[in-house]
Order: sequence, then C-alpha cells, then structure tokens
Amino acid sequence: MSAAPEPSEAADVVVVGAGIMGLAIAYHLARAGVERVVVLDRGYLCGGASGRNGGGVRAQWSSETNVRLMQESLRMCRDFASEMKIHTWFRQGGYLFIVRTEERRRQLEASVAVQNACGLGTRMLSAAEAQGVVPELSTDGIVAASYNADDAVVFPWPFVWGFAQAAKKLGARVHTFTDVVGFHTRGTTITGVKVRAGGVERTIATRKVVNAAGAWSPEIAAMLGVTLPNTPHRHEICSSEPLKPWLKPLVADLTDGLYFSQSTRGEIVGGIGQARVPHGIDQESSFGFLGRYAKSLVRACPILGTVKVLRQWAGCYDITPDANPIVGAVDDIEHFYQASGFMGHGFMMAPIVGKLIAEHVAHETTSPLFDRWNLRRFREGKLLSESMIIG
Repeated sequence: MSAAPEPSEAADVVVVGAGIMGLAIAYHLARAGVERVVVLDRGYLCGGASGRNGGGVRAQWSSETNVRLMQESLRMCRDFASEMKIHTWFRQGGYLFIVRTEERRRQLEASVAVQNACGLGTRMLSAAEAQGVVPELSTDGIVAASYNADDAVVFPWPFVWGFAQAAKKLGARVHTFTDVVGFHTRGTTITGVKVRAGGVERTIATRKVVNAAGAWSPEIAAMLGVTLPNTPHRHEICSSEPLKPWLKPLVADLTDGLYFSQSTRGEIVGGIGQARVPHGIDQESSFGFLGRYAKSLVRACPILGTVKVLRQWAGCYDITPDANPIVGAVDDIEHFYQASGFMGHGFMMAPIVGKLIAEHVAHETTSPLFDRWNLRRFREGKLLSESMIIG
C-alpha cells in the first residue's frame, strides 16, 4: 500500500472477481445508477467456480435466512432467460435429499420444518416414498428423505455471460486477464487499485472496492491488511455419456456428500465430498475422486454401474469456519465490501445476494443480512450454522 501515482482509469466502484457473484453485483450497481463500474478478473469468464459447478438451485436449507433468500433467487433464475435474452436450460425437477443415519434424519426433519414455515412445500419421505420419486433409487440403507419439487438445475455458463453482457450494456467495464497486484490507500481509505495486464501495470482510481474473488478473496483482502478465515477446498465433478432421460430431480446424499442429476442432453452430472484434498488453490482432477464417487453413485442407483464417464473437472469451494458467507463492509478499511465464503452455493445465491450487495454499496442501505454475515462474527465467537451443505 502506497501513495497512488496519476491514475490511468477511474471508477466509482471496482469489483474484484468476474464470477457470477461479482458480475451480478456489477449489473445491479449499474442498474442502481452507478455510472463507473469496473470488474476485474485474473482469468476468463467462467474460469473459476462459477463455470465449474453442477448448476443446482434450491430453496431447501436449514436456516430461515437461506431459505428466504433462495425463494427469491429461484424466481430470479427462472425469469433470467426472458429478462437477459439468453437460454439457461432452467429445469425445475426438484431436489431429493436422502439420509442414512438417525442423526441426519433429525437434522433433515428440523430443516423441513423451517422450510415449511417459510411456505415451501417440502415433504419428508420414507425410503419407499423416495423410490416413488426416483424408481431407480436403491432404498438399502436410506433412513429418510426430503423432496421439494420447485428446486431446479440450470446450465451455469449462460448466467455468467448474461450478467456480463447486461452489465456492459449499462456501461460497466469488464477486464479479464487482469491481475489485482495491490492497493493505494490514505489511512483507512482506499484511493486506487493496482492492476497488471499484459505485463503492464496501471492504477484504477476508486474509493470503493467489492471483494468477490471467491477462493482467491483472502489473497485480495490480505493486500489491505484484512484477514479472512476462508480456505479453498478442491471439489471435483464429472459428466457421463448421454443416456435416455429418466432422472427428474437432483439427488443428494447428505451423509457422504454425493449429488447427481441428469442434464437436458442426458449426461449424469455429479460429485461427492472429499475430506482429504491438497491445501490451497487446486483445480486438478484425481482418480481417488472417481473411485469414491462411483462407489456412492452405484450404491444409490445400481443401474448406473456400467455408465461411462466422459469428462472430469474441478473447482474450489470457498469455505468459512461456520459454513456461512462473509458479506458487507469490514471495520478496518472504509468501503471495502466482502462477498465471499459461499461454500459451494455462491452460484445459486448470486442473483439475489448480488442485488442486495449492490444496493448496500450504492445507497448505503442496511440489512439484517449484513449483520448476520459480517466478518467480525469470527472474532466475537458468534458463529452461525448450516447443515444442508452438499459435497
């Protein structure tokens, strides 16, 4: 951090990270009347977690905050194609959660009670009733399940492209392959962002910065002396050969983190949680994942025992100690806003959370969301909880 040289560009707000969260924020900032919005990303659009996820969008959560946010986000995702004039392959086939222990059954029942209180039509099911939703499902070892027919699956990339195109139409500038290498400050006030692109460094003058860099967010925050407790965690996923359509909902096993759905082209797309993965940013694939995924997938649906895997890839979950995001301003640096720590569900929350953060940044609006998800809770020991995390 140092005194800034003469800037080569100026912005009212700089958003670091051109994933769906950063682009949703930029779009809603521009819609709110912020004239000079700049988005920076070190890679290409869809190069990070936003382009590497399974596309699930659900309102089944264990906390009222997440349920109510996702009710609105689901509506926004459903309307996205018509509003942005881009095909998203939105498919509202529901989510079927299964559990294999009594402890998990009790947690699921509590979550369903919260969802029902929020107006969701989620139902608790027996193993036999779950098999009624997915006839190919094996009931062996399943203790209970929950099902909400309104949950959905989408193709992720069009959401990133749609927000980027719409933001640029409103005057926002999106700079890809542009690294943030530092900040200029005056006391606790940001005065500029130092960037490097094509081997050339320049400064963007600004007083407001939104950190939406996902798993890279702690690295960005550290440049301003702010410590985030997020840690990156590699999450792998794969896609099978196309099959005749037969699977309507996304199936998720809360016991081991398995999830799988069928795309509109017929592929079985899924992943599974892995406790032991390399530390730090790692987007490589492994044979260990395939073995663990195959074993759990075939246990859930034996008919998939001979299916061929055609593609495998990985991205990074952005994990916080209490499985809840870090959102809003920080105490030590003025107008330095956080939008990170969304685990594996930042994609599905971005439409509504991006709008709320943009309103917060543009108009200094307050919301219980920013009190609930603030950074200081980790220092104060006021941790939150969320039990319905997949993977």
